[in-house]
Amino acid sequence: MKKKFPMVFVGCFFIAKLEKRKRCFEILTFARKFKSMMTPLLNLPRPAIMGILNVTPDSFSDGGKYNSVDTALAHTEEMLEQGADLIDLGGCSTRPNNAIATEDEELQRVIPVLQALKKHFPKVFISIDTFRKNVAQACMEEGAGIINDISGGLFDPDMLPYIGENHIPYIMMHCVGTPDTMHQYALDGDIHQTVMDFFQRQCAVLEAYGPQQIVLDPGIGFGKSLQANYALLSNLDRYRCHHYPILIGVSRKSLIRKLLGAEADVENCTTILNTIALLHGADILRVHDVKKAVELKKTCNFAPGLS
Repeated sequence: MKKKFPMVFVGCFFIAKLEKRKRCFEILTFARKFKSMMTPLLNLPRPAIMGILNVTPDSFSDGGKYNSVDTALAHTEEMLEQGADLIDLGGCSTRPNNAIATEDEELQRVIPVLQALKKHFPKVFISIDTFRKNVAQACMEEGAGIINDISGGLFDPDMLPYIGENHIPYIMMHCVGTPDTMHQYALDGDIHQTVMDFFQRQCAVLEAYGPQQIVLDPGIGFGKSLQANYALLSNLDRYRCHHYPILIGVSRKSLIRKLLGAEADVENCTTILNTIALLHGADILRVHDVKKAVELKKTCNFAPGLS
């Protein structure tokens, strides 16, 4: 004899199934929407080489070299021919003891170059090096692909809400202090845990808005002791929050000469430090000399057990 279920139970069962289907449909709709927002960030090779394009008169290494549209285009073309996977465009130098450009100055430097880059190299993936939400938004509207924020959301309270709400690809760098004081710090001790704690806090803010595309940068050369800077090149997984990719930027930085002296071969030492970073799992290298970095990448990828 077949068991009969009360009609109320049967009705509740079908309602539950409908609710489950509705929820699945909502999840699928969001997934499709999120997929439509995906950028080439998720398709970048590992490791990826990010070429630096400073359009400032006062950057520590190449200030004034590429601060016109023509020179910026020529240098970008050179880096792309050498194998750069993306270009990091910056218009505000944060070198120590340097006056910080105003928001208007930064926009006037970056927007014309960005427009020219998108016109001449429409497929190039462009990162914008800025800690200002308004600059980030203006550049995203002009076709930028990712925001590279040296403050990790600390310097502009509107940055993380803007990034999170719009699910914009975002490079989050560890930093302390303010634009005026960040180079006065020399963090030491368990630097891996300090950086990890920062990433967990800031990532939680973004992830409250839903899935995000985040790249982590430990901020080597920013407010850390010499020992701490070098320590961050190893054991990257100790501060790899939620399996996000890690960017390492040591190119031509003062920590090289602080360790080896004023006569140190900065380019050669940059390659050595980048090698250490790759062997410890770095996903992106931010560099001035793209050719050397690409050669390093190919060598590490080819040699058994190194990639």
